[in-house]
Amino acid sequence: MNQPEDQSRRHFLGTAAKLGAVGLAAPNILPSGAFGANGRPGANGKIQIGLIGCNGMGRANLNNAAKHADVVVTGACDVFKNRRDAVAQQFKDTCKTYADFREMIAQKSVDAVIVATPPHWHTLVAIMAMEAGKDIYLQKPMTLHIGEDIAVRNAVKRTKRVCQVGTQIHASENYRRVVEMIRAGYLGKVSTVRTFNVMNQGPAGVGHQDPNTKPPADLDWDLWCGPAPLVPFNSILFAGSYNHGSWMAYSGGWTPGMAPHIIDLPIWALDLKYPTEISASGGRFIINDDGDAYDNHEVLWRYPETTMTWMSSLTNSYGFDLHGKPVPQRRLGIYFHGVLGTMWSNYSEHRIVPEGKAMNDFIKPEVAATKQAKDFSGRALYNLGDLKPIENRIPPSPGQ
Repeated sequence: MNQPEDQSRRHFLGTAAKLGAVGLAAPNILPSGAFGANGRPGANGKIQIGLIGCNGMGRANLNNAAKHADVVVTGACDVFKNRRDAVAQQFKDTCKTYADFREMIAQKSVDAVIVATPPHWHTLVAIMAMEAGKDIYLQKPMTLHIGEDIAVRNAVKRTKRVCQVGTQIHASENYRRVVEMIRAGYLGKVSTVRTFNVMNQGPAGVGHQDPNTKPPADLDWDLWCGPAPLVPFNSILFAGSYNHGSWMAYSGGWTPGMAPHIIDLPIWALDLKYPTEISASGGRFIINDDGDAYDNHEVLWRYPETTMTWMSSLTNSYGFDLHGKPVPQRRLGIYFHGVLGTMWSNYSEHRIVPEGKAMNDFIKPEVAATKQAKDFSGRALYNLGDLKPIENRIPPSPGQ
């Protein structure tokens, strides 16, 4: 490994264990004045920000932060030289590059860091950055395991650093409006919530790497794998966060990747605390690619006064939404089922379907039995008055 210090993967894991003493502290929201050592802004009153993980969301987060007049970008860290150099070129007057995050967090020229590495690195980078006195913006998922979550929360309390988890949808106007309507009683008592994120990758999934593929010369693949299993280079896994979700060790699958955004809304709207029961099921039933993550996964959380479910599918894109778009797009959303109606919401919009009359007051329309039978297709169901199939010995349709 090309590192300033010869720290093995085993040592990294040992470091995490030492930093994860028991104790909890809730993450805070990052106010601009919170950045900087001892809670003060950096040099010249500017907040000096470094980025760890210079791809996709990391670049987007950094660009948003850089829009503020009191922010200066001073560091870009990535195990892939091309990516860190691209950030440095964008902020060439102020930004230095680093191949190892430990070198960057040791710099006084960095007050705060955006942690946008693949998920398997989140815990160690977050804890070590806070131990180095840096405030952090940590992309979701915060961690992959409960023990790691406790360790990060512990570090927040111990170091008194600021940690904000990147669930940016929480700040959207639509989410806040849904919360207001649920709490105002638009749906009455809500007893069931369904959440989902579905898409159809097809049986091929994210595909198979060409066996002749070689890693880029300026990529430290050993360091990319870090605390997770060291596997041969895979260009599909390395490509970006969309593909990370197909490997359990590096992402936990699509549930940790997407559920934090989506179940955030019902947890907020209904003020849900800890569930009393949790069950989950799923498997890898259809997809055959280089990954190993479940292609279908369901979770049930039971709370004292409601239940919430989660469904993730990589093999079917029916989204349970109200749009009815017959296209294989990715869909996500939440259904709140209340006694007065049902609300559907995604990131940007919501709709309400009133309940109408209760079942006891519902009057069924009169439908003739013969007409109802004629509406069925196939030969398995016939009008009772039509005996020709029997008389003529016509066999039923295949599969009927």
